[in-house]
Amino acid sequence: MAIFAYIQDDINTDLLYPGKYTYLGTKPSDIKEHLLEDLDPTFKDRVKNGDIIIAGKNFGCGSSREQPNVGLKYVGIQAIIAKSFSRIFFRSATNQGLLLIELPAVVDAYKEGDFIEIDSKKGVVLLNNTQFNFPALPTEMQNILKAGGLLEYIKENLK
Repeated sequence: MAIFAYIQDDINTDLLYPGKYTYLGTKPSDIKEHLLEDLDPTFKDRVKNGDIIIAGKNFGCGSSREQPNVGLKYVGIQAIIAKSFSRIFFRSATNQGLLLIELPAVVDAYKEGDFIEIDSKKGVVLLNNTQFNFPALPTEMQNILKAGGLLEYIKENLK
C-alpha cells in the first residue's frame, strides 16, 4: 500500500481530472489515463489497489463532475484522508463507494514513509502506532461502501 500525500488546500476537480477530458471518455479505464495528471503526472502509473490519499482543506472543490470519484474508486483508492472536503465531492464519493475521512490531526501528523491502517467500522485510523478517532460510519454507509457504491447497494437491496 502506498500513501499519496498532497498536503495542500483546495485541490479542485480539475487537478483530479482535467475538465478538458470531460466528454472524451466516461469509462473508468478512460478516466484513469488522465487522473491527477496536472497534480501528479506519475499517479496513474504508480497507484495500486488499497492505496490512500492524504490532503489538506477543501479537497475536491470546483465542479460537480463525477469523473474524479469514478476514477479514484476504479484505481482502488482505499480512502482519502483530508482536513476537509467539498460538500459536493463528498456526496459524489459516497455515491461511488469511495471512503472519505475528515481527520485534520492525521494530515498534520503524517510524515513521508509513515504507515496508515484504517478501520471504518470502529472509526479508527492508525498512523504508525498512534490512534486517531473519527465517527464510526453508520451501518447504511458501511453497506454502501461494501456494495461498491450507492447504485450497487440499491440493486442488491431490490432483489
